[in-house]
Amino acid sequence: MENPCVELLIYGPNIGAYVAEIADEHVQLIRTTQMVNKNYLFLELKIDPRTPNKDVTLKFMRGTTSFTWPYSIKSKSEMAKGQQGLSPSDYIYLIFPDRFSNADSSNDAFSEMKETEVNRDNLFDRHGGDLQGIVNNLDYVEELGVTALWLNPVWENDQPKASYHGYAPTDIYAIDRRLGTNTDYKQFVAACHLRDIKVVKDIVYNHWGDQHWIYKDLPDSSWINFWPTYTKTSYKAPTLLDPYANENDRLKMTDGWFDHHMPDLNQRNPHLANYLIQNSLWWIGHFGIDAFRIDTYAYPDQLFMKELADRVLIEFPSFFMFGETWVHGTPIQAWFTGDNGLKKGYSSNLQSVTDFQLHYALNNALSENFGWTEGASRLYYTLAKDVVYKDAALNVTFLDNHDLSRVFSVVGENPEKLKTAFAFIMTTRGIPSLYYGTEIGLKNFANPDGLVRQDFPGGWAADSLNKFARAGRTVFENELFDYFARLGQYRKKNPELFKGSLTHFTPEEGIYVYFRASEKKKIMVVMNFNAEGKSLEMNRFLNLEEKHSARRVLDDRKVQIGKTLELKAYETIIFEIKL
Repeated sequence: MENPCVELLIYGPNIGAYVAEIADEHVQLIRTTQMVNKNYLFLELKIDPRTPNKDVTLKFMRGTTSFTWPYSIKSKSEMAKGQQGLSPSDYIYLIFPDRFSNADSSNDAFSEMKETEVNRDNLFDRHGGDLQGIVNNLDYVEELGVTALWLNPVWENDQPKASYHGYAPTDIYAIDRRLGTNTDYKQFVAACHLRDIKVVKDIVYNHWGDQHWIYKDLPDSSWINFWPTYTKTSYKAPTLLDPYANENDRLKMTDGWFDHHMPDLNQRNPHLANYLIQNSLWWIGHFGIDAFRIDTYAYPDQLFMKELADRVLIEFPSFFMFGETWVHGTPIQAWFTGDNGLKKGYSSNLQSVTDFQLHYALNNALSENFGWTEGASRLYYTLAKDVVYKDAALNVTFLDNHDLSRVFSVVGENPEKLKTAFAFIMTTRGIPSLYYGTEIGLKNFANPDGLVRQDFPGGWAADSLNKFARAGRTVFENELFDYFARLGQYRKKNPELFKGSLTHFTPEEGIYVYFRASEKKKIMVVMNFNAEGKSLEMNRFLNLEEKHSARRVLDDRKVQIGKTLELKAYETIIFEIKL
């Protein structure tokens, strides 16, 4: 590593009463730190960059008692050296691993874990999906034009209830064995990379599960933000930047617990901060993953989040991180990104956030009548605020996710609205992401959230229908799938949609028009957000004294653009115009 120092957390009965030493020409023990809890000892090592891959011996002594322990020095893996990060050229597919496909029933449950069975009839029990099930269906993913896979957390989540979701980790160095092993995860990453599909790891710095082995025997109490009585976070992210906020409100936001079973980590503790950062470096360096999606980004200590980004990017300059910022208001969302000019003398170095503001605007555009600031105007005003970002093209856009109601239900199961919504995120600025099953019209409202984390039909041997296969889908589902796949593949092959300039026109009468363009090609997107057909005068957008031959992308028809364009209700038309 560029930083030659590593801090080891040593855990064992009364280990803090021992003296440690190391005798090796390449490795120095430069600091030993004891904790209040004598079951811990922290050792800081400095490793000569010329050190070969080898085991070094740690020796522990207490009076006449001594023992040794091996520690392996390893270089970054070959996989990490080829790691690419994400860019606007990417298109992400989000998968809930427990609910996608079960390829190995032998790892569904373990008697020694706190949840000892699978039950597909219960929304909050484990269902048995695993890493191999995802690998087995990479053909399906690839057909959609996807270039990156984001899995909800895959590390151990040995909690007594709802352990399927992974957001209450109990060991951040281990893949949950019900999904597979660390070796399986490495093979999963390799299988994705062979297909030029990048891997995004969902990671949590704000909290652990209350069954985490460290929480159950803390090094000292300062690792956790304890309160006299249970205190839940306020979820009010604006308090972090609000010039009028009081300190009590800020403290409740940052140090309150996310839930009863999710103790809030105090990243101001230097040993905990180091533990979390070194763990992140290990995941990247050992497995060669390409990006982090950082859960609950606004809640941890923000100086820690900056240190995390700084240290990750020193070691892996191409790595990409995007934070979940489930907030309201563009300035609040942009405040968390790096180099935005909103924080004097400070940059988080976070490249990207989940773009909830564009998500809200799109939902409003599809549900409201057009007005000065309503309906399609929401999209215009939201994008006009991109001036507050260093690079809004890096924002991750989406229709729905594991916490939100399925978009098909939100739009009243109207297929044209669904297609329009998808066409928008695939053609506007940003890195689009798709939640598994949206492409075949999976539905449900997130009340409770388990309803939108349903099993993908066909992922289990007992399923009567297999939606991974064309023959198992209905005519309607295949129509949807084909639309999503066609647009996904088109975006992949046309850099105008991720490198080209974006020029939009103020919406009029519920119609929104914009262009993505390069020197060779213009792509024109026309979106009708009205419940009835409309005629659109085209001379506002094109010089109609010239002939404009075009191809309609979604139905592959060559057309001549005339003075007016007839649009059906909620129709989106994408024209490709060669220059």
